[in-house]
Amino acid sequence: MLSTILFYLLATVMVLGGFVTITRRHPLPAALSMVVSFMALSGLYALLSAQLIAILQILVYAGAIVALIVFVIMLLNVREENLDYHEAFFPQLGLAVAGLVPVVGLVLAAINKLPKDAFPPLNDPAYGSIELVGMFLYQNYVFVFEMVSILLTVAMVGVVLLAKRRI
Repeated sequence: MLSTILFYLLATVMVLGGFVTITRRHPLPAALSMVVSFMALSGLYALLSAQLIAILQILVYAGAIVALIVFVIMLLNVREENLDYHEAFFPQLGLAVAGLVPVVGLVLAAINKLPKDAFPPLNDPAYGSIELVGMFLYQNYVFVFEMVSILLTVAMVGVVLLAKRRI
């Protein structure tokens, strides 16, 4: 009963944090509300007995990635006069919802295509352990993992070049 209440509470906080993230005009409050959403997601992972993923969610996403985003926002020096507050909100929200519907359909279709033994059972004591996650990540997704690291490096170099142009 308590876990059900916690699930709905954390899910609500996560969705509201995501909504605030996409509706803020200034990027700094959006980044901070994204931290709230990430923390709630970490709580959801903890409810699923995935303590390692919950801790990694806080350390990597709520910590390092958001710190990187805030660093980029500060480096780009976004000012109030640079933001357009006169854009219509509801047409953009409608476009976002229209774009989200096919993505949700694709995700649900991909989840239905997963084999039954794609993930270890929850009653496995090693579930969520560092060793199991590391083996799974580096045996099955090492190429994707390395591509993401290259993508993040290219993004950081691009931001530095953009910021250097303004100086």
